[in-house]
Amino acid sequence: MKSMFIRSAAALAVATAFALPATSVLAATPKDTLVVTWAIDDIITMDPAEAFEISAGEVMGNSYDRLLRYDVNDPSKLVADLATKWSVSADGKTYTFELRPGVKFASGNALTAEDVVYSLQRAVLLDKTPAFILTQFGLTKDNVKDKIKQTGPLSLTFETDQAYAPTFVYNCLTANIASIVDKKLLMSKEAGGDMGYGWLKTNYAGSGPMKLREWRANEVVLLERNDNYWGEKSKLTRVIYRHVKEAATQRLMLEKGDADIARNLQPQDLDALASNKDIKTTATPKGTVWYFSLNQKHPILSKPEVREAFKWLVDYDAIGATMIKNIGVVHQNFLPVGLLGASTDKPYKLDVEKAKALLAKAGHPNGFKITIDMRTTQPVQGMTEAIQQTLKRAGIEMEILPGDGKQTLTKYRARQHDIYIGQWGADYWDPHTNADTFARNPDNGDNAKSKPLAWRNAWDIPEMTKKADAAVLERDANKRKAMYLELQADHRKVSPFVMIGQMIETAAIRSDVKDFKIGPTSDATYMFKVSK
Repeated sequence: MKSMFIRSAAALAVATAFALPATSVLAATPKDTLVVTWAIDDIITMDPAEAFEISAGEVMGNSYDRLLRYDVNDPSKLVADLATKWSVSADGKTYTFELRPGVKFASGNALTAEDVVYSLQRAVLLDKTPAFILTQFGLTKDNVKDKIKQTGPLSLTFETDQAYAPTFVYNCLTANIASIVDKKLLMSKEAGGDMGYGWLKTNYAGSGPMKLREWRANEVVLLERNDNYWGEKSKLTRVIYRHVKEAATQRLMLEKGDADIARNLQPQDLDALASNKDIKTTATPKGTVWYFSLNQKHPILSKPEVREAFKWLVDYDAIGATMIKNIGVVHQNFLPVGLLGASTDKPYKLDVEKAKALLAKAGHPNGFKITIDMRTTQPVQGMTEAIQQTLKRAGIEMEILPGDGKQTLTKYRARQHDIYIGQWGADYWDPHTNADTFARNPDNGDNAKSKPLAWRNAWDIPEMTKKADAAVLERDANKRKAMYLELQADHRKVSPFVMIGQMIETAAIRSDVKDFKIGPTSDATYMFKVSK
C-alpha cells in the first residue's frame, strides 16, 4: 500500500501542475515537473510481465531496466543496460550475460543475477499476453528453471531450443517482458504463490531511472526520479502523464502552459501551432502501424473475396492527406519501414466497382451488416468514420461500437469482435516482432497458448506460420530480408488485415523543454533524459 505521504505528494504535484488562476494569462508547470497530455486509457496493468499496451510500454521503458536496450538513434545497434558483456556459444543456443556491479533497486535492495533469473522465469511462469516473446525460444513452465540459470553473483545463462539469429534473441531481451523486477520485494508481496502479481498490477518493483508513484486508470500516471539509479539521474523530479483524449483540449492546455508536451494532436492542431513561437514540434517514424482486421469466425468475413473487397474499399489517399497528415504515411504492409525487409509496395486504392464484383462473387451482391470495435481516440475515430462511408458505397452497413482502450482490447483479445480497428507497435527491433503476430498462428484453438493478432482474428495459417518460422532462423541478413518481402506479398493478398498506415509520432512541446525525443518503439521515449 502506498504511504499517505506518497499519495499526498502525488496529489500536490498534480494540483500544482494543473492549477490555473482565473486572472492568469499563462500558467507555468513547475520547473522540476514535466506535464504530458496523452490518451492513456489503454493501460491495463503496471506489471511488466503483463503490460502490453503502448502507453504502459512507455512507463516500463522509463522505470525498469533490462539486460540490453537498443540505441534510439540507430535501432540496429544494441547498448548495455544491466548487462556489461554478452556472448553466444558456438552452437548458437546458449547466451551468457555478465552484469554491472553495485546496482540497487528503487527499494534499496541490491540487484544481482538472482533477480534477473527470477524476472525472466517469472514472465514465463505467469504466462501473460507478452510471454510469447520469451516462450518462442522453447521456454516452458516445466523447463524454464533449467534453461535460465544463475552461474555467479553477477552472471547467468539463457538457453534457447534452436540456433536463432543472435540479433533476434538479443532484441527480444530489450522488450518490456524482459524487465528486471525486485525479487525480494515481490516475494514479500506474494499472495497464494502469485509471485507478487496481484500487488504489482498497480505498484512498482524496478531499478530504472524513474519510479512509478501513482497510476489512476483513465486519469493520471505519476513517475518520480529514482535516486538509487545506477546511471545518470533524471534531470526532472517527476513526470505527470495526464489522460486527455481530446486533441483540442491538449492543444489549449499546451498553449496556456498547463502542459509541457501534447502527444495526440491532429493535423489541424499542428498547423495552427506552427506560428506559435513558444511551441515547437518533434517527430519520429515509429514501428507502429494502423490497421483493421476481420474476425475469421464470422461466416461472411471469412470468405477470401470479402477479405479482398475490404482492401479496395479504403480511400487511402484521402486518409493520408487529411487524418494522418504530418502524423503518418499510407503503408500497406505489416512490417513498418525501418525494420529489415519492410516492403513499401502499395497495390490497393479505393475501387468500389472492383469491391462490388468481389462481393457478388462471394454471394453478397447487396452487401451485409457488420460491426466494428473502435477506441474513441484520433486518428482512429476519423479513419473508422471514413471507412464506414466508403463501405456503404458497396452496400456494407458497418455499425461503429465505440469504447475506451481497455474495453476494445479486452473484447478483441477474446475474439468477440466482428471487425477491430487499432494500431500495433513493434515490441522489439526485429522483423519477427510483427511477422510473429500478423503472419503466424501456431494454434488456432480457443485455448491456444500463443495468441497473436492472427489468432485474435481466428486466421488459421499453417503454411505461412512455417515461412515465418524459417525466416527467424535465417542468419544471412540478405536471405532473411528476401524471405520477409515474400511473406508480406503473400500477406497482402490473402490476410484478414487491412493495413492503412505507419505512424510518424509527432508531439508539440513548449520551447523550454529540452532533449525530448520520441523513440522508434513505445518503450524508447525516455522522459528521464528531458529537462526544462
